[in-house]
Amino acid sequence: MTTPAIDQIKKDISENDVVLFMKGTPMAPMCGFSAAVVQILSHSGVKFKGVNVLADNEVRQGIKDFSNWPTIPQLYVKGEFIGGCDIVREMAEAGELQTLFKDKEVASA
Repeated sequence: MTTPAIDQIKKDISENDVVLFMKGTPMAPMCGFSAAVVQILSHSGVKFKGVNVLADNEVRQGIKDFSNWPTIPQLYVKGEFIGGCDIVREMAEAGELQTLFKDKEVASA
């Protein structure tokens, strides 16, 4: 599977420790689920890249195809798909997200 959108997704995931494919931007989330994950990541103190899927329909569909996951937001850590809002929230509440960041040596913001 290769298209310009998929190539850009792969590039973003490979060049950034933490990537959040979201609706809107970290400074202006456009849905509650994206806002919740931004808040969790910000509270965790990690540096992350937000990719606004609303800016490009090919990226919006491409990330769903790439991950085989139907919803946005989607979180990637060191190239690994973690999940959407519910999974990220559960991991954060259980302390698993911080452990993952530490184990993967994710850079602080």
